[in-house]
Amino acid sequence: MKDELKEIEDRILARLSASEGSPVDDVDLIETLAASKVKSQEISAKVAAAEITETEIDVTRSQYIPVAVRAQILFFCMSDLSTIDPMYQYSLEWFNRIFLSSIANAERADKILQRIENINDYFTFSLYSSVCRSLFEKHKLLFAFLLCVRVLMNSGKVDMSEWRYLLAGGTHTPKQLPNPASDWLSDRAWEEFLTLAALPKFKDFVDDFENHLEAYKSIFDSVQPHREPLPSEWNTSLDSFQKILVLRCLRADKVTNAFQDFVATNLGQRFIEPQTVDLGVVFKDSSATCPLIFVLSPGTDPAADLYKFAEEMKFSKKLNAISLGQGQGPRAEAMLKSALGRGKWVFFQNCHLAPSWMPSLERVIEQIDPDKVHRDFRVWMTSMPSPKFPVSILQNGSKMTVEPPRGIKANLLKYYINFSDEIFNSCEGKVNAFKHLLLSLCFFHGCLLERRKFGALGFNIPYEFTDGDLQICVSQLKMFLMEYTDIPFKVLKYTAGHINYGGRVTDDWDRRCLMNILEGFYSAAVLHGDYKYSESGVYRQIDSASEHEGYMGYIKSLPINDTPEIFGLHENANITFAQNETFILLGSLLQLQPKSAAGGGQSREEVLEETARSILERVPLPINEAAVMEKHPVLYEESMNTVLIQEVGRCVA
Repeated sequence: MKDELKEIEDRILARLSASEGSPVDDVDLIETLAASKVKSQEISAKVAAAEITETEIDVTRSQYIPVAVRAQILFFCMSDLSTIDPMYQYSLEWFNRIFLSSIANAERADKILQRIENINDYFTFSLYSSVCRSLFEKHKLLFAFLLCVRVLMNSGKVDMSEWRYLLAGGTHTPKQLPNPASDWLSDRAWEEFLTLAALPKFKDFVDDFENHLEAYKSIFDSVQPHREPLPSEWNTSLDSFQKILVLRCLRADKVTNAFQDFVATNLGQRFIEPQTVDLGVVFKDSSATCPLIFVLSPGTDPAADLYKFAEEMKFSKKLNAISLGQGQGPRAEAMLKSALGRGKWVFFQNCHLAPSWMPSLERVIEQIDPDKVHRDFRVWMTSMPSPKFPVSILQNGSKMTVEPPRGIKANLLKYYINFSDEIFNSCEGKVNAFKHLLLSLCFFHGCLLERRKFGALGFNIPYEFTDGDLQICVSQLKMFLMEYTDIPFKVLKYTAGHINYGGRVTDDWDRRCLMNILEGFYSAAVLHGDYKYSESGVYRQIDSASEHEGYMGYIKSLPINDTPEIFGLHENANITFAQNETFILLGSLLQLQPKSAAGGGQSREEVLEETARSILERVPLPINEAAVMEKHPVLYEESMNTVLIQEVGRCVA
């Protein structure tokens, strides 16, 4: 409209310059001026209205700045993950798709503030779920905690110096004090407390510590120290993040549990619940130009799951598979090009074994024309983590990690999500026994997988048990129940303990241990609805009258973190594993930190300078060599003086 107004002004000026004689006598000029005046008034009114509308749009748009801020935080949390694993690559385009989908699907609200909250909540969990599909189990809590902390940092609720202390510990000790509880508190833990006092919020903590030794000892001895209240005013003056710093010094093995509670409190319980991968959901979000990538862990193979899914989608006859290796690249490329126009699926296994062909694969994928490719075409790939895998394929593809879930609860969820009432009722005449023994078998499989984390306390050798071991045991269980009148427990134990699982076991003591564990899960006692797999009764048998939904409800009620009792181990067996897990997680978080200052924290150089200065203050002054020589002169009768002078010279040098 402003351009139109300018055009009218130019036309009037052109008429005036071309006019001859008196302008008053130029009728055309007068009519043009009159028409221009009316048009000008109309345009001016429209311009004023447009400016008001533009201002209103700007005001409304500015109210949604918190959504943009949250998106920026989440994007950089996501993009930083490539630092800890080369397969964690995500593109801005992929991120935008999730963001726009979240805006469209988030719950509507009449009030803008509520609408912003709905979008942020929906988008945060949607992105978390999508990224979690491609994360290994050991990094899922890390990602959830990183999201939570950076959101709180943006709100000013987490101090940068405290965050740095959590990740790397302290280096500066304001004052040296003796350990007041050396009988139960290690010197290393006390040193951690002394460095904690360097933080402003904790400057009086070590002075007050010895006034509440009994209270701190009860926390130290507690099964759940991360949920115990701190003594005196510290319980109210410290927030939940600052309490984690105290726990880091006192019981580092429970820091990961504290992280879970922290995330559940600030983001929600769903951020720490096990995330299961559903091929149907992943396939629904994919397209002909979007590769689907299985990121493997040792001993895993998703081929059986993919073949089963292809059969469900009626694509079993349109699925072409090839295992990559030396010389297989040209065959795979021909297979891919053939499938493009015919709407077939291609399955490239073990891409990490063909690093030289990966650039060719990247080129072919990038050249796929969305307008010409058949809409049913899909390319599936499997690969171990490898820096040679094309980044562009990782960024634009849908990634899924393939590894055993972490914890009994997650394992049971993975198995039972694929069961149904139809499977339960398929064992005619012995439905109740099948349900009881199936649950026992799944518990047993989960226990074997989870015992590996205890190192030599679990098994002498960490065996790679797979889902195939469980599947063959389930098939045999069903077959033997159908063929025998009485339940053949001896046969079931032998096939499961000595053949299916025992076939992997090479150590005699491990085999003996495995058979002993199996005895508690494969026996006539488990057929009773009140049977307990653990002393506490948390892990138990349930009524066989329960349908599939009832079993899923029971499994979801189990604790996220397993107690060692289900493995037949003492509570202390978990300490070493949990401590190692804590420091590995903190080390990974430290890798993700920016090298320059962010927010109101100190820069990297400032931290290094402060640390160097504190170390320099504690370094003793150089020894005065002249004073030593005067006090201990080199004499024939005092040979040790010679040695002393030599050592002082080395020290000074």
